[in-house]
Amino acid sequence: QVQLVESGGGLVQPGGSLRLSCAASGGIFRLSVMGWYRQAPGKQRELVAHITSGGSRDYADSVKGRFTISRDNAKNTVYLQMNSLKPENTAVYYCNARKTMVPAWNYWGQGTQVTVSS
Repeated sequence: QVQLVESGGGLVQPGGSLRLSCAASGGIFRLSVMGWYRQAPGKQRELVAHITSGGSRDYADSVKGRFTISRDNAKNTVYLQMNSLKPENTAVYYCNARKTMVPAWNYWGQGTQVTVSS
């Protein structure tokens, strides 16, 4: 049974920091590209960052220099360190695990709310 469980969301003031975690179970982590997506009210879900099994990273332009994605293969966990948070970063953040080559998969976590407000 594959599960992605996010944690670390919450309320933070503008300029503050949060670290999101996503723990994966089910034996898929090492082979997966792990990503963080977010969905704000009334908007489509968008990619924030992803990291390959080899450690290559990519970020949305809007978060470059402020957010850092990392993974710990020993703990089957991916992290998103978010610094200098802005009100427009308010959204539900979702963890994603995908693999495009056969056998392929695409799994989602349940989401964690991040609210940036004074």
